[in-house]
Amino acid sequence: MTGSIAASRLAMLTGDFDRSPAYSGLADRLRLLIAGGRVEVDLRLPSERDLSVALGISRTTVTRAYAALVEAGYAAARQGSGTYTRLPGGRRQAFDRSLTPHTGSDDLIDLSCAAPPAASGLATAYAEAAADLPLYLDGTGYFPTGLPALQQAIAETYDARGLPTEPDQILVVPGALSALMVVAQGLLRARDRALVESPGYPNGHAALRRAGARLVGAPMDVDGWDLDAVGRVVKGAGPQLAYVIPDFQNPTGNLMSNAQREQYAALLRRAGTVPVVDESHQALRLDGRPMPKPFAAFAPDAVTLGSLSKSLWGGLRVGWVRCPVGLVDQLVAARIAMDLGSPVFEQLVAARLLAERESHWSARRERLRAQRDALAVALSERLPDWRFRLPRGGLSLWCELPDHHHAGALDLSAEAELRDVAISAGPAFALDGGLDSFVRIPYTRPEDELRAAVDRIAGAWDAVTHGPAAAGTTRRTRVMVA
Repeated sequence: MTGSIAASRLAMLTGDFDRSPAYSGLADRLRLLIAGGRVEVDLRLPSERDLSVALGISRTTVTRAYAALVEAGYAAARQGSGTYTRLPGGRRQAFDRSLTPHTGSDDLIDLSCAAPPAASGLATAYAEAAADLPLYLDGTGYFPTGLPALQQAIAETYDARGLPTEPDQILVVPGALSALMVVAQGLLRARDRALVESPGYPNGHAALRRAGARLVGAPMDVDGWDLDAVGRVVKGAGPQLAYVIPDFQNPTGNLMSNAQREQYAALLRRAGTVPVVDESHQALRLDGRPMPKPFAAFAPDAVTLGSLSKSLWGGLRVGWVRCPVGLVDQLVAARIAMDLGSPVFEQLVAARLLAERESHWSARRERLRAQRDALAVALSERLPDWRFRLPRGGLSLWCELPDHHHAGALDLSAEAELRDVAISAGPAFALDGGLDSFVRIPYTRPEDELRAAVDRIAGAWDAVTHGPAAAGTTRRTRVMVA
């Protein structure tokens, strides 16, 4: 997929840069923009003449800056076509072989992982955080509860949402899944029951199982939570904890209202069940309307899990637990059996990013909103019989396939992979099987990739609904991270 970026747009993104010498400062700034995701890979850069005019510098300076980018591996010059952005080693270098489908093609569009690229400004935050690191090098580097500066920054995000929080209520961990594992180890005994949503987050289910829990499913409808059904399950099973994703639930995208949160919290309180609330997608509202109150505002005993993986970047590996007062020590005792703390450098980066969180999140939301709408339009045009609800936020569409006597989501995902697009079938999210009439399609890739992906998915759907799947189709089991 290729496109171009206008000289005026690139000049605005570049801003001021070190001019001693100017070509080196410009090359450094462009490299940060590409590495940080603000300028996408495979974009054609403006001509040297156009960018020199937009920046008010000599054409020779731009020529030397482009040459430095090429030498560093962040651009490639194509004779007669121009200079295109790239990443050192190419796109495939950034893929994990256990996560990415092996199609043998460099044209794969991977929509099996609902996680976006890094938010704009991330590379700058890393560079600036390096200046803070020497302050910590004289110490041991172990912070089992988290770096105080980051605990304070996280607590302030809850204060801003109307949930007063002290820094010592925060336990910093490497992501929301690690947070769930720590909580499960701290609160559950072998054979305790845990309530989970179905469809729900597969790795959350796996983490609770590994802690020895017996999982009890609460049905999740395409339109939201059936709290009468949840109440019956809770009353009958008496779970020790309930793992709930109220904010743009994965995979359905549902958002729980204030009234539902209050009702849900009350039924869990009556049963003595601890709410464990995953807020990984909380910052990803796309419609501009105010978010409901945090679930913990209705349930003071709730343990809340948070993360920067979806709102900023999965590679940052920073998450946290917000604990009720008095619970941190119990969770730290469970945590140190697994690790002794999160990396100091990444915590410094996270603290800087949270200090300017609204600007980062605003840019992330704007981009996701455009991608969501582009995906929805493409699906409506190419697959008009498919059903989905446009979510208010989050990262993906939960699509219901039309009834068909011999084709389902598993067949479709296998056929789509042969056409170099990877999607996740509904059964991956089901607790006890089923959901073969659903697929999850994230809108985390650029708009042109999403439109191309829908074209390929439409071809795959046509193939599986009008005859047997193509020869060589296999149903692979892969690691799912998001």
